[in-house]
Amino acid sequence: MLVRIGILIFVTLTLVGCRQPIRMSRASTAQSDAVAAKSFQHDLRPVVSEYCNNCHNSEKHKGDVVLDKFTDDATVMADRATWEKVLKNVRSRAMPPEGKPQPTEEQRALLENWLETKLFAIDCENPDPGRVTIRRLNRSEYNHTIRDLVGVDFQPADSFPADDVGYGFDNIGDVLSMPPILLEKYLAAAEKILDAAIIDPNAKPQAARHAAVSLPGTAEGGAYTSKIRALASAGEVFVDYFAPIDGEYGIRARVFQQQVGEGPARMAFRVGGKETRVFDVRVGEQRPETYETTVQMRAGTNRFAVAFVNPLTITNEPDPKAKRRDQRVTVRTRRLMVDYLEIVPPAGAHQTLPESHQRIFICRHSKDHDESCAREVIGQFARRAFRRPVTGDELDRLLKVYGVGKTEGESFERSVQLALQAVLVSPHFLFRGEIVPDPNNPKSVHPVNDFALASRLSYFLWSSTPDDELLHLASRGDLSKPGVIEAQVKRMLKNPKSTAFVENFTGQWLQIRNLWKVTPDTNIFASFTDTLRGDMERETELFFETVMREDRSLLDFIDGNYTFVNERLARHYGMEGVRGEAFQRVAFKDKSRGGVLTHGSVMTITSNPTRTSPVKRGKWVLDNLLGTPPPPPPPDVPDLKDQKELTGTLRQKMEMHRVNPNCSSCHERMDPIGFGLENFNAVGVWREKDEELPIDSSGKLPGGEKFNGPSELRNILRQQKDLFARCLTEKMLTYALGRGLEYYDKCALDKITATLAKKDYKFSVLITEIVKSAPFQMRRGDGEADHLAAAAGN
Repeated sequence: MLVRIGILIFVTLTLVGCRQPIRMSRASTAQSDAVAAKSFQHDLRPVVSEYCNNCHNSEKHKGDVVLDKFTDDATVMADRATWEKVLKNVRSRAMPPEGKPQPTEEQRALLENWLETKLFAIDCENPDPGRVTIRRLNRSEYNHTIRDLVGVDFQPADSFPADDVGYGFDNIGDVLSMPPILLEKYLAAAEKILDAAIIDPNAKPQAARHAAVSLPGTAEGGAYTSKIRALASAGEVFVDYFAPIDGEYGIRARVFQQQVGEGPARMAFRVGGKETRVFDVRVGEQRPETYETTVQMRAGTNRFAVAFVNPLTITNEPDPKAKRRDQRVTVRTRRLMVDYLEIVPPAGAHQTLPESHQRIFICRHSKDHDESCAREVIGQFARRAFRRPVTGDELDRLLKVYGVGKTEGESFERSVQLALQAVLVSPHFLFRGEIVPDPNNPKSVHPVNDFALASRLSYFLWSSTPDDELLHLASRGDLSKPGVIEAQVKRMLKNPKSTAFVENFTGQWLQIRNLWKVTPDTNIFASFTDTLRGDMERETELFFETVMREDRSLLDFIDGNYTFVNERLARHYGMEGVRGEAFQRVAFKDKSRGGVLTHGSVMTITSNPTRTSPVKRGKWVLDNLLGTPPPPPPPDVPDLKDQKELTGTLRQKMEMHRVNPNCSSCHERMDPIGFGLENFNAVGVWREKDEELPIDSSGKLPGGEKFNGPSELRNILRQQKDLFARCLTEKMLTYALGRGLEYYDKCALDKITATLAKKDYKFSVLITEIVKSAPFQMRRGDGEADHLAAAAGN
């Protein structure tokens, strides 16, 4: 208890000054040197009144946009967010919608130019790089950082509360809050991590018990209920155990069954995915029993799992006399209930120290040199954990925690472990802040130092801490030198750790994380399973990874003529000639498929459980490929499924649905795109008919472009390559910076997209230009808030 209190005191002291709420950064009023001669009141307001105010007024306020309240320059300048929407919609010609009176080209150009030159006036020679709120590591970043820092890879953050999302991503500083329960999670996780990483050579090997409770260091899998893990279907309860040496280990599990049908529940022990022994579980909740055996384990991480072999569900025959529906059918399910798993290491298990232990203890200690070795070990660990040099005061405070352990009679290894636990719950580790170089001028615009730049780069491309090479370059001040960071980008993208970038960015940009939340009706789509769901996700990730690693054109995301499938996914798509579980690269023989837009993952997340959704699909394209999202729907509009009088194909129903004038302006943008994808059903399978009627996949976009089918639709989207490139740049820059983009980021966006166009839209160009940009390499201070950031280091 004394040791735990000591760690809490250390955390409390280092958190002084960090308890206040962090303010979101907001753009300040632009002071342009070249103010446009025209005024809103005399030159712009008549245009807006004639073409916009009929819909966007205080009574109708379509899309939650009200424009009749703006009367002069001052009122416009006070609400940049609204006029940024107006500029984007006028530029893309989404507004005014088709069928409404249209401004002349001169009027449209006047509105665009006035907004750009007066409202969004920016000095690109002296750009405002913005600032990023001090932010904690999100769950993915925490897991990857622990893996690279300690050498223990068991996803400790998976039990943390879910991260909030802002601007489409979960690494945004302004929304990464710190609930009190998370600090307890950090304390428990730090103890578990270092227990696994550090071996006390003086301690006798003890059984490692993993109780089936919802805390770090415990068993996982199944459904957690009443401190028990329940398996009601084929599945596993498991632990990932670090075996210090090769040898014979004892494995045990305390379980009982909830009996249904004839015969007992059957349980299998599995180690490393291989079945070692099967047991009949005949006991019930009143007298749970421990089952055990021995197994050979290799040194390293081994998964010990208890698998439920014979699940059973019995559904009674319906009772036609029952009045209530819940009386007609009785469902009973056999369950295997797991209390805990236990592993007993062999004698001499500590004779060989794991790599994680050797990585931490970089010196030999002795009675006369304990403290000097502890200082070296703790200092090196803290430097890597804090991602910057450690000050003398910081190291002295950590050594005090080490001293608490020694006073309590702990061994050298366990005393050092206590100090390292303090490191892992310090805000210097958990948060990414950037120290202001000039305390006398905290609002100055300045380059971030090389250690902060190393962190920005590594968390962008690896979702993890900088490696030794980045820290070495930062310590010499070389990382920010011309040509160095470009070389590091190439090296880092080739590194296997860039897989984290593929998974995190792809999953959020294309929204395929939602694939595990959708529930297609398996009565209609019988082939859809969780395994197939995983295949769909993997297809999209492999596609993105190929564009990245082969440095292909970004336009492949729109219509690349290839994909990745295994036998199961190929059969789902109706492709022939693919065998086995391994994913293979295949080229399309026709133009029905192409790019990510026709992946099963995207088609499934943009559908309803029982049918496709042209609205969702059209909105997805506008949001994620073109960067021109529609406004939110008006209130009190009934769902299509509630309008039972509508008949015919889905397209015919949708066209009748769009008769509502409140819906038509937005649906005219979304629906045609969705109709162009109607040949793909709700789980991405090609089809020719809907409700036994031929599918009409033709359409006309608001700009007048006509198409027939998904191939021609993709051709039109490719022709809007500059719009797509800007959209993807905005998404990736947001992810790289960890903040939402502001009007003053326009210079960086313009430069990056112009360079992309000159260099054939290569993937590497996008990444390199982002890390070379002013928002990535520089920052603006923000007075008092920066003093809070300084408390958390880098």
